[in-house]
Amino acid sequence: MVTAYDYPSALSVDRAGIDLLLVGDSVGMVELGMETTQKVTMDQMIHHCVAVSRGATNPMLIGDMPLGSYEVNDERALENAYRFIKESNMDGVKLEGCRPDTVRKIVDGGVAVMGHVGLTPQAISVIGGFRAQGRTAVKARELLDQSLALQAAGCFALVLECVPAPVAKVITEALTIPTIGIGAGPHTSGQVLVYHDMLGMTSHPHHEAFMPKFCKQYANVGEMISKGLEDFKADVEGENFPGEQFSPYKMSSDEEKLFLEMMDVDKEERESEKMKLDEQLRGKDEYEALNLYGSGDKK
Repeated sequence: MVTAYDYPSALSVDRAGIDLLLVGDSVGMVELGMETTQKVTMDQMIHHCVAVSRGATNPMLIGDMPLGSYEVNDERALENAYRFIKESNMDGVKLEGCRPDTVRKIVDGGVAVMGHVGLTPQAISVIGGFRAQGRTAVKARELLDQSLALQAAGCFALVLECVPAPVAKVITEALTIPTIGIGAGPHTSGQVLVYHDMLGMTSHPHHEAFMPKFCKQYANVGEMISKGLEDFKADVEGENFPGEQFSPYKMSSDEEKLFLEMMDVDKEERESEKMKLDEQLRGKDEYEALNLYGSGDKK
């Protein structure tokens, strides 16, 4: 499974033959610049899900239901799940945490649900940040019990995030539904990584400092993007682009000559108007600069 958020990414995931595509609420952090996933809205999720659905036709498509869309009560959770499925073009939804009654309500209503235990980013305020889970025997047993409860409630698959490999192994062996690991070792049924992380899409010191330890980078696209943008800037500033090669649209010599003759007819008038406009804009800029902080006369 790969987590992706937009049409171009979905095209690539589809072409690669990936089985499942998750539109995660991590879109808030990866593409919208938020510090956590907690502020992502239903409308934002639907927007990105629809874009993904246009690019990926072969994988099963799963969308994260955002914080606040399923916690209040089971009836509202089902209503939001219906809206999500109808408007997002997803095949199923993913819910974080151990909420078997909510899962059962949504599944009984006809909507496929993927579960998610371990590190649940929507609950970072409660669990103390982005921290590994299940690192004591008692906590590991709790994760197993949660996983079994979610399976019994009707989840068709379960994400295990940031848990020790032996714990993920025991959970996977105890379940009949598939597990999908992210930072959970090699013993889960499948694996998931974020498209941008695994391909090195974001080349920035801040992003690199917070790259998850579990993420293997299969490419370094971000560096190539940065170099491409820098080369474009240099070409434009050096007047090497577009040049003759990238200026494909031509006029016949006769039409070009006629056009230039037409321009000579009112050349002086156009230049005079240009000068007037330039003076007006300069005057406006100076006025706005003087009154930027409320100084100067107001007219």
